[in-house]
Amino acid sequence: MIFSSSLFLLYFLPLFLIIYYIVDQKIKNWFLLIASIFFYAWGAPKFVFFVMGSVLVDFVLIRQMNLKTGSVRRALFWMSVLLNLALLLYFKYMNFFVDQFQIILSWFGSKPSEWARIALPLGISFITFQKLSYTLDVYKKHHPVFQKFQDYALYIFMFPQLLSGPIVRPGQISSQIDDRSQQENIDYRLTGFYRFIIGLAKKVLIADVLGVTVNEIFSLTPDELSSGITWIGAIAYTFQIYFDFSGYSDMAIGLARMLGFRLPENFNFPYVSQSITEFWRRWHITLSFWFRDYIFLPLAYATSRKLPKEHYLKLRADKIIYLIATTVTFLLCGFWHGAAWTFILWGAYMGVFLILDKLFLVKYLKKAGKTPSIVITFFFLMIGWLIFRSQTPDEAWFLIRRLFLFQGGENTIWLNPKFWTMLGIAIFFSFWGAFKKAEGWIEKLYFNPGNGLMIAFSIIAILLFILSEATITSSGFSPFIYFRF
Repeated sequence: MIFSSSLFLLYFLPLFLIIYYIVDQKIKNWFLLIASIFFYAWGAPKFVFFVMGSVLVDFVLIRQMNLKTGSVRRALFWMSVLLNLALLLYFKYMNFFVDQFQIILSWFGSKPSEWARIALPLGISFITFQKLSYTLDVYKKHHPVFQKFQDYALYIFMFPQLLSGPIVRPGQISSQIDDRSQQENIDYRLTGFYRFIIGLAKKVLIADVLGVTVNEIFSLTPDELSSGITWIGAIAYTFQIYFDFSGYSDMAIGLARMLGFRLPENFNFPYVSQSITEFWRRWHITLSFWFRDYIFLPLAYATSRKLPKEHYLKLRADKIIYLIATTVTFLLCGFWHGAAWTFILWGAYMGVFLILDKLFLVKYLKKAGKTPSIVITFFFLMIGWLIFRSQTPDEAWFLIRRLFLFQGGENTIWLNPKFWTMLGIAIFFSFWGAFKKAEGWIEKLYFNPGNGLMIAFSIIAILLFILSEATITSSGFSPFIYFRF
């Protein structure tokens, strides 16, 4: 079931909210958990019992781990970690590993054997990261163990953020699972409704419109793909992926607020960043912080213990530590996004720019000024998104070369006024965060609009909902880009 589908918008969500608001406070969590399991089962009926089984096993392992000390505690910890990683590797990466193995065998004349492709369970990456967060936080005693299975299951399965995040740490939500009565009020519900509708409009009215043209452009043959149309496709995809994913995050955060939960923010105008380093503080924030806290910092600490000297090859030890930790972290980050060489290349590409930022690039960008830094960073990001979208490294290289060959071609794509309008709107709302007043507007809209603005926001939200639903009805729905991961 997709948030931007008529089934969800007109049937599941209204019925769910009506029941949720009228049931007794004591059974709200149970009803939310049952509805979340139903929501997941609708899209992945073959996997729902499997995922629930893994959640139950994890719950038991972590409870036992919390009662033990010493080597037994460590053994249970590693059992939980390895179990979750093994499931992720099997479902998400086994096809990739087998394909690469068969390619290697073909070099020696072996014919490829038939292989039954493994289906990818919905939301497996985000579910795994939340489960690992719980395991790690309990092991480090940063968070107490959940006493009730239904509370842990709700932490994992709560449907607003189940499929594509934000990635929630147990400490960010456990108290709200226990008691959110203070947040179950009309202000929370209305601001959640506004946020949900804004996310829906981002997805349906902007991202999907751009996506139609982007798909047409990148399906052209090499002879038809001119440099000019490649630039348009690259720019449009850069905004498409932002409005698609941030739209999902807004819908998830808005839905959660309607239920009395406050989820962490996931985007903060990433395209106004003045460096790639700043970009990763603004883009997919919960994932960035997850990799920082659970991969980068432990790796940097472990590396620092192996480097007793202050300088190596004329580089300070702290920069070498940063280089090693960043390289490993972003290779893993790229691979997390998907089982393909282009995702690994994209992760390496981002890691290289983070290292360059640390060595010298940020200093030069600061000297260039705010606007030039934003433009330069956006250009590097656009190249990165071309790599990200490509199916193979050869395709990525072809597209990047085509940008700079300034090669003409027969334009078979009609860039209609609707596309240009939505691209203009996307550009405006991506960069208006560079102005200081935008923060105040966002604060009012998302958290404290006041009685006067509530009427205006309600009217705007209803109009956006009608436009979005009309668009869905006329053209159907398209999956969120990050559902692939």
